[in-house]
Amino acid sequence: MLILRLNKAGLPLGWLNPELAARLYCQNKVLYELGRYQRMLHGGRNVAGLQSTVTISTIIGCTGKTIDSSGKVTLTNRYLFRRDNCLCLYCGRKFPLSKLTKDHIFPRSRGGKDLWQNVATACQRCNRIKGARTPEEANMPLLAVPFKPNVYEQLFLMNRRILADQMDFSSHHFSHHRHWA
Repeated sequence: MLILRLNKAGLPLGWLNPELAARLYCQNKVLYELGRYQRMLHGGRNVAGLQSTVTISTIIGCTGKTIDSSGKVTLTNRYLFRRDNCLCLYCGRKFPLSKLTKDHIFPRSRGGKDLWQNVATACQRCNRIKGARTPEEANMPLLAVPFKPNVYEQLFLMNRRILADQMDFSSHHFSHHRHWA
């Protein structure tokens, strides 16, 4: 279980393991809790034999660090394939990661950039058929509009095991510009 860390304004900073979250609690850096679920961590024992405990929430707002305002979301194949739900955006079929490729909608060989809005998940077959052509030239229309994930969507792409309360919090901030053809 990972803990979603927010800054004091409620903007996401990233994922923490429970031990790092416990450290923030012990340092009195947790300002508020939003998660519906909690987890109790057990620490060491004192001289009287009593064990220390700390209860951590699944979403915590903390002091300190502020969010990177650039909104830069790293474009990696892993994040791209998760953005597109492992679907080939040309044929619409779902594939295992090993059978997927990153396709440049406007081909790199013709000056296309490696940007979120210019890449789509493609199966090896569709990528080979499309080649160095645009989808229009190849008569292979895209099934969805490629988009750059915002910082909340990036958190989703980074963590495969998001808890229900974390997804509920984050999904309210997801872009609603995903258009299927």
